[in-house]
Amino acid sequence: MLIGMILCAMAFGTDVDGLDALTQPQDYVAMRESSANEDLSKNGDSRPIEPGDTLVLGDLEGPGIITHLWSTVSPADPFYTRSLVLRVYYDGSSKPSVEVPFGDFFAGGYTAEPVFSSAVVSTSAFGRSRNCYWRMPFKNHARVTVTNESEEHRVHSFYYYLDWQKHESLPDDTMYFHARYRQEHPATPGDYLILETQGRGHYVGTVQSVLQTQYGWFGEGDDRFYVDGESTPSLSGTGTEDYFGDAWGFLEFDRPYYGVTVYEGHLPGDRVTAYRWHIPDPIPFKESIRVQIEHHGSLFTPSLEFLDQFQERTDWVSSVAFWYQDTPASSSEPLPALRDRIPPYRVLKPAELDPTFDHGTVQSNKGGVTFSTTSGDGAIEFTFDVQDKGLYLINAILHHALYAGIYQPLLDGELIGGPIDLLVEGDYAKWHRFDLHDLSPGKHTLRFECQGRNPNTRELLPPLHSLSIDRIVLLRLEDVEGYMESTKKFLQDRKKQ
Repeated sequence: MLIGMILCAMAFGTDVDGLDALTQPQDYVAMRESSANEDLSKNGDSRPIEPGDTLVLGDLEGPGIITHLWSTVSPADPFYTRSLVLRVYYDGSSKPSVEVPFGDFFAGGYTAEPVFSSAVVSTSAFGRSRNCYWRMPFKNHARVTVTNESEEHRVHSFYYYLDWQKHESLPDDTMYFHARYRQEHPATPGDYLILETQGRGHYVGTVQSVLQTQYGWFGEGDDRFYVDGESTPSLSGTGTEDYFGDAWGFLEFDRPYYGVTVYEGHLPGDRVTAYRWHIPDPIPFKESIRVQIEHHGSLFTPSLEFLDQFQERTDWVSSVAFWYQDTPASSSEPLPALRDRIPPYRVLKPAELDPTFDHGTVQSNKGGVTFSTTSGDGAIEFTFDVQDKGLYLINAILHHALYAGIYQPLLDGELIGGPIDLLVEGDYAKWHRFDLHDLSPGKHTLRFECQGRNPNTRELLPPLHSLSIDRIVLLRLEDVEGYMESTKKFLQDRKKQ
């Protein structure tokens, strides 16, 4: 009875924090699967995942309810949030009911690692610590796995907790948790499909991510929910930002049930991720549900000439749908291959670029480089080749650390952005974007000049002003399918008129 009350309360949006249930006796056994070392006297509490291998987080005999998943990763792959795939199988099914790239499940699309807090999913530690509190009931058996679909990179350390409750029984009408990933790279004509499924259940959440391929605001599209075979949606929205609880465009923010975890702007190459949890307002269906959203927005030329406010755009769009259903369901649409989930980035190892430097020392490690100076005015420079002329998005993965300095980046001798303060209590790798640049074929330089260090650096530390750079990542926009396609079509159609 208690379990039925809790699940019912969850479905109707009451007692979301579970505080009411704490006033009643708990009639389950608390269980945990984790990466803890079998020898409890030792500290090696993580598991590696070789390229192509699968790590089983839990092989659980029910009845039971998974209540919490925590993990953190030490990857070599800069795109691990898309190369790791979370899958959950229920009650002997050979097909997963949850099948989502790891980062997208935690509301970070297109390899972003946001920091945010919501009612059921939260991240911290520069996005590297992830918590999930979606309830995942199962009647007989559940199998939870993470697969490393990279063909090149080993996951050195995968840490996890999988907390669950073992019950004597669950109500017969208990529903199964589902999550499904989709993408269109680029979006095709017509509404973008988030979910289509048959059965009885209720829809509980959406994560939508966009890699923009045009200049302008992408989010004029309306959300639409078709319930039980409707030809006209019973729920129809007024705009993308409106569905995700915002207005007049996006800025990053987080709330318990809605938020924007990533928003980089209005230009090609900029990324967006937003979430909407239908916890207080689940959308029930008895036979089927179809969830879709338009992908319309404004268009500008590269010189920022305004063209139109409401045009269908060929951005890259991906999504995760979250719902509960009476029977385990899987997708007939296969998960896109890893090479199709990741933009066509070019990854450079700094140690292989023969860096030049002054007033300091350099050490290399696994392709990365650490530059250290005590003078506060040193610099390090990397030279890289560009084969094709184009508009390039330039990124670097930098470490924030206790002993790190403040560094000013320059491209071909010109400032790009302001100084970056890398001080943090700990050691965290983080992507830094140096925006878009027209690059011609030939050699180019990316330079980092030390500007001293944060005055709040702890006095007992040695007088270092360090910069650790793991990778330099380039994205040529002309290599992204759909780039400027909507804009070119609009201009061609206008010329014909």
